Amino acid sequence: MKVIVCGAGQVGWQIARHLASENNDVTVVDNNAALVRRITDSLDVGGITGFASHPDVLERAGARDADMIIAATFSDEVNMIACQVAHSVFTVPRKIARVRAQSYLDPEWSDIYRQDHMPIDVIISPEKEVAEAALRRLSAPAAFEINGFLDDSVQLLGLTLGADCPVLNTPLRQLTELFSTLRAYVVAIRSESQKLRIADSDDQLFAGDQIYLFAAKEDVDRTLQIFGKQASAGNRALILGAGNVGLAVAKVLESQGKRTRLKVIERDRARAEFAADSLERTIVLHGDGLNKDILEEAGIDAVGSFLAVTDDDKTNLLSCARAKSLGAKLTVCLINDPSLAPLMRPLGIDAYINPRGTTVSSILRHVRHGRIRAVYSVGDAEAEVIEAQVLGTSAIAGKRVRDTHLPEGAIIGAIQKGRELVIPRAETVISEGDSVTIFSMAEQVPQVERLFRVSVDFF
Repeated sequence: MKVIVCGAGQVGWQIARHLASENNDVTVVDNNAALVRRITDSLDVGGITGFASHPDVLERAGARDADMIIAATFSDEVNMIACQVAHSVFTVPRKIARVRAQSYLDPEWSDIYRQDHMPIDVIISPEKEVAEAALRRLSAPAAFEINGFLDDSVQLLGLTLGADCPVLNTPLRQLTELFSTLRAYVVAIRSESQKLRIADSDDQLFAGDQIYLFAAKEDVDRTLQIFGKQASAGNRALILGAGNVGLAVAKVLESQGKRTRLKVIERDRARAEFAADSLERTIVLHGDGLNKDILEEAGIDAVGSFLAVTDDDKTNLLSCARAKSLGAKLTVCLINDPSLAPLMRPLGIDAYINPRGTTVSSILRHVRHGRIRAVYSVGDAEAEVIEAQVLGTSAIAGKRVRDTHLPEGAIIGAIQKGRELVIPRAETVISEGDSVTIFSMAEQVPQVERLFRVSVDFF
């Protein structure tokens, strides 16, 4: 498949890497020559310097025989026009665009995306994806990371183990025997003195460890209790930032009817007034979220969940640290720069959201319609979760889990057989048609993807 990726930033780089690893013919377009050079030097892709919306640039990128264009530059207008040109001039069959401005996404104007007006097949809204990620975090407040797979039947949870965890110093093999009916499986561990690594059945868990596990959606609350975590942080929530993300989260929380007592803090007065007019039961406070007085006025000591989603990473980090010190039970912050994630633990922050990672995962879900259905980046690109369908020609089809010969840095976390969710055991047989989730360290991802590399129709 021939794909043009417009934008050589972090989102474009990740998409190009995934598609190139599957032997697709990928060309990246960006008006920044340095970014194009970086991506062509590190990946097996072509590169064109120029504006992605210009017909001559798209022609040089091979648009005349391209199967797909993914427009993920920083400009909504460039992304939209690139799709329009790709359709009208070069008849590219499939067009995906990243669009941020809420005005373009308003249902009132949805008619502009008809094929004869603005022909975009899939629109990805980073703010919408981030808002949904924030809501997932709030649904399992004890987890520093959470994401759904296999039609949302299984959740990947990241947990930090406290000194009061009931199962400390217990080998994972013994946990499986003690809780035989629990559909949960620990796949990776990050000890305080070690990097993230794949879990082994002989591993023991210690206070301070961070673990990643798969749990059936219905068993999440029980799983949290077994690892010494509360399933709920209470019904009081405080959001810092009334931008598109904060406002979207607040509206969903209002609509859920769970009697969540919600407050929002916004520094910009005009935006605070807009948010107050847009929300029905939420109290909106005008002030600085780093200010102790405004946090205390918002009742921070009684807040179960504090969510910082401003457009400034440092404000989000520091406000979460202050909120935690003042009594907030759960703190979640938005971090655009994943290299800041290591600051979470010393600052006492419970969880973070990476907008780029959520956007990449969403785009790849719409690109892949065969063997690999989704890819989710874990941590600072340390590992990935790959959701894939097992076809008859896949290397693992018809084999028991113990005989799959996955690389040492990869492990199967869950299997979907029809409508049944199966937590894998050594004797579990992987059949054609099954869908699997594989937790893989970044270095082993290409080997894992090769297990599913067969000819496939993407449309």
